[in-house]
Amino acid sequence: MPESRATDTLANERTFLAYARTALAFIAFGFVIARFSLFEREVAALAHLQQNSPQISTVFGTVMALAGVGCAIYGAARYIQSARAIRAGTDASMPDGAAALIAGVIAIIGIIVTWVLFAFR
Repeated sequence: MPESRATDTLANERTFLAYARTALAFIAFGFVIARFSLFEREVAALAHLQQNSPQISTVFGTVMALAGVGCAIYGAARYIQSARAIRAGTDASMPDGAAALIAGVIAIIGIIVTWVLFAFR
């Protein structure tokens, strides 16, 4: 049985912690976006303005928080898969489909943010 090197194990742990930080950032960002609708509602009431779409912040914030949960779950699964591969002395590279899916989700989030910024100004 091949021996795992400490550097490989520590690199795997650092990668997992990066997934955890990213997941927490998504969740926190989602919370801020969801609560922005409350701030927007208060400003609209004080200024006697009509609020365009009060639910979009809540929906998008919830989606961002759920993306954070998904990131945490995927990070944990990748950590376990990589740890097992390190112990076995094999390779555990990320599947091409997973990389494409992650890039697609990020692109969709970017498109939605751009649309919201320009559609509701």
